Amino acid sequence: MVFEPRSSRSLLQRRSSVSNAIQAGLDGIAVTSVAWFLIYDQFGYITSDYVIMLLLLIGALAVIYDHYAIYRSNVGLSVKAFRLFKAWSATFCFLVVIAFLTKQSETYSRLLVVQLFVIGYIVQLFLHVAMRELQKRFTAHARLDNALIIGNGDLANFLYQKISNNPWFGERVMGCIWVDQEEHEQRETPDAKQRLPVLGSIADLDEIIAQHGIRTVYLVTPLGGSAVIQDVYLKLLDKCIAVNWVPDIFSLRLINHSVREIAGIPVLTLSETPLTGTSLFLKNLEDRVLAALILLCASPVLLAVALIIKFDSPGPVFFRQDRTGWTGESFRIWKFRSMHVHQPENGVVEQAQRNDKRLTRVGAFIRRTSLDELPQLFNVLTGDMSLVGPRPHALQHDTLYSQDIVDYFARHNIKPGMTGLAQVRGYRGETKDIEQMIQRVNSDIEYINNWSLWLDFVILVRTVNAFTGKQAY
Repeated sequence: MVFEPRSSRSLLQRRSSVSNAIQAGLDGIAVTSVAWFLIYDQFGYITSDYVIMLLLLIGALAVIYDHYAIYRSNVGLSVKAFRLFKAWSATFCFLVVIAFLTKQSETYSRLLVVQLFVIGYIVQLFLHVAMRELQKRFTAHARLDNALIIGNGDLANFLYQKISNNPWFGERVMGCIWVDQEEHEQRETPDAKQRLPVLGSIADLDEIIAQHGIRTVYLVTPLGGSAVIQDVYLKLLDKCIAVNWVPDIFSLRLINHSVREIAGIPVLTLSETPLTGTSLFLKNLEDRVLAALILLCASPVLLAVALIIKFDSPGPVFFRQDRTGWTGESFRIWKFRSMHVHQPENGVVEQAQRNDKRLTRVGAFIRRTSLDELPQLFNVLTGDMSLVGPRPHALQHDTLYSQDIVDYFARHNIKPGMTGLAQVRGYRGETKDIEQMIQRVNSDIEYINNWSLWLDFVILVRTVNAFTGKQAY
């Protein structure tokens, strides 16, 4: 039997609202008006070049603002202001790149572009604040639908807080009911912050719905609780109640999780690399261009360090070692040799320590200044590494730490880097206990889940200080 979706309608529907459409329209009108005013104020007329610029600006706004979810997320004012600034900045970066690629950058007034960037952002921020206040005043007098959460625990509490703290969501959560008595007792610990009122059990569902006038239900179930859903859903369907299913997947370590659709079927991705399609192309482009520029600028330093190492102690200039890379494939990492040539005792590879006796005189200096890492630029150019990503460990250390950290190898869902989020947070150098490595792995996975070119840029800027600080040895 061949499975076919029961409806030609896509299961993944984007919910829109009148307020979001109005906000998007106001932003477009505001940006166009500001640009039009500035052009007339400076030139007295508008040329075809500026018409093209305006059309590109509005088109880029539509795509980039959608990417940053400017109109699809209800967040705090400070978060909204920062997100709006990032989206507006990304839009202008796009216009600047297009202008340089088409060799039209000299056509446009730099003063006008700067004024449009500053004034346009201020006007949009004002409109968003004004719309937010209007929504609050409107919803303060609106009738709220009573909602019920079936399930309890951290995810149920999180959902309750988000709905309760969103004044324009239009719902009031009355409480939750637990599905399994034993599970309920296990989750009810003395120090648990159970802000969500418990109204009863699944056996009391009909009575609770009637007593509280429930119009919306959220099914918050663990991965093994799907058997309950069908019976409850059919019962709620007869009562004309809106039913939402929130599968509790957050007890797992999620890696770049997402929701997509295949032939109308919703697919929940729990673990996936962020480097696919355009993202992989941009990451590779960023790495190779910047690595080539850094190598070009740093070539005298590389040559000088190589000569000093050669004259300081016997042995090769470079140290090469197998490391685990992206998708678990091994590669040979390049570093300047900073230690005397030696064989690991009993075959055990020891991490470098502060005041390590194995360090040469030059080695102590180049490790403290992180100059020993510069040859990894060749690894970046060959595609084995990235400028930013989780630091690759020795194979023996991978085997050791993976025995104590269940999701240790999840950090290999992206290219290893010369620097990373863990390093700029100070989690570098020797790890004396397992907790330090856990913090490093947590930072690596946080980087994977939030990867963007902007995050790479921020980490590269912070690296200058981090790699010459107290943790560098």
